[in-house]
Amino acid sequence: MPLNNLAKKIQENIFHHRLFRRGAKIVIGVSGGPDSVCALDILNRLKKKYNLSLIVVHINYGLRGKDSKRDEELARQLANKYSLKIKVLKKTQKSKNLQAQPNLEERLRKIRYDFFEKVRKKNNFDFIAVGHNFNDQAETVMMRILRGTGLRGLGAIKFKNEKIIRPLLNVKRSEIIAHLRQNKIPYRIDKTNLGTDFTRNQIRNRLFPYLEKNFNPKIQELLCSLSQSASNDYDFIQQFSREWLNCQKELKISELRQLHPSILREVLRLKIEKTLSHLREIESAHLNEIIKIIESNKSKDQKFIFKGLKVERKGDRLVIGKM
Repeated sequence: MPLNNLAKKIQENIFHHRLFRRGAKIVIGVSGGPDSVCALDILNRLKKKYNLSLIVVHINYGLRGKDSKRDEELARQLANKYSLKIKVLKKTQKSKNLQAQPNLEERLRKIRYDFFEKVRKKNNFDFIAVGHNFNDQAETVMMRILRGTGLRGLGAIKFKNEKIIRPLLNVKRSEIIAHLRQNKIPYRIDKTNLGTDFTRNQIRNRLFPYLEKNFNPKIQELLCSLSQSASNDYDFIQQFSREWLNCQKELKISELRQLHPSILREVLRLKIEKTLSHLREIESAHLNEIIKIIESNKSKDQKFIFKGLKVERKGDRLVIGKM
């Protein structure tokens, strides 16, 4: 099958962002929506050239009744069309009053990625491909700005994040729809995405149209450009901080005080992440409290306990450990 312009664009992404090498084994998350269906079609077009092994995975949350069933049916049809194996996880969630359910989006995301990773490990595959696109990036940046974020958060979604790859990240939703229609590839539209029940939907369907009409028609392009710039800057800060931390046998207050504030905060994040194996629930306020201990002129030892961590200042030493 000859490569069209979109497939060639994805090829450039694979090369420029080093998404994978020839012979890669990739799990593809397919919801049935246009983004994931497009990712599946493009990777299948590149399958022979890159000698790829592909598996389709689908989650049926059971949130939308017959629509959820039809999503699953389409995912199975597409897997059969491309002669690929498919793994389906069926979950039963309460479908009434979705907005009232706390952190529903995050809980569904965890279910999704946990299953993707389970399939990847079980089959000894290399990566998980998901269909995030240009518009998703703009929405994520705006959402983080509204909630409050720093340089790290502005970096938003990355083309590659450990085992997760996003080959469509610079492709607009309009390009995706055009590709699917031109090639007569079926896809499903999740009607909940058209509403305003969730923050992302409000940004997509209310805020962006308003900003594009009244302020700047290219607001999404600007947000994506901001994200790329912030991501590059943060990568440098993170790399420098990691190298600095790796050279230290212990954290000395006198040396921490000499660091630029941006480097100091990242050093603390990296140390905490190394200690806990994650940064969940670690907020700027926690880092600020540690920095107060570092900057304090009090001679006595100090202690700060939070989120399973114990931070102690002992003379000129800062000790960060588990409780």
